Amino acid sequence: MPFELPALPYAKDALNPVITAETIDFHYGKHHQAYVTNLNKLTEGTAHADASLEDVIMASDGGLFNNAAQVWNHTFYWNCMKAGGGGEPTGALAEAIARDFGSMDDFRRDFKNAAVAQFGSGWAWLVQDGDKLAITTTANADLPMKHGQKALMTCDVWEHAYYIDFRNARPNYVEAFLDKLVNWDFVAGNLA
Repeated sequence: MPFELPALPYAKDALNPVITAETIDFHYGKHHQAYVTNLNKLTEGTAHADASLEDVIMASDGGLFNNAAQVWNHTFYWNCMKAGGGGEPTGALAEAIARDFGSMDDFRRDFKNAAVAQFGSGWAWLVQDGDKLAITTTANADLPMKHGQKALMTCDVWEHAYYIDFRNARPNYVEAFLDKLVNWDFVAGNLA
């Protein structure tokens, strides 16, 4: 069964003005779709054709891994955001952030610094690593599951994620992601 481009969890203009419909058209409609199309070409007629996306990711490398992982990463990223998001989490997630980072302000600072410092294309992640939360970055298509970590949240720092709306101002994009977009309910659900 071929892999499919999952539907966005909101309308393509829902994240305006932070992430515009134009960015969604390119990022989701072109980049994410291309990864799905390439993944289907690479898996057609192989043992991977009927495997789960996660199984393909864990069993592959090279071009197959890159396309499978980017399908997963992007699907996860879209769910990490919502219209009217941002602010601060509550409950067990807020407690875990305070326990492992000192405060929400410390977490925000550390996450932003990691996202901005990621050289070239990649991702900034909030992960569960054993019984602690951690911030990590990955280059290109790499993702936490390849390193025994559970992804809780990600911010895409490939230039196509922000260049139309923020040009080369990655720090402004990451701040806007944290202030106005993060879907803390999704992140908390990943922790649970």
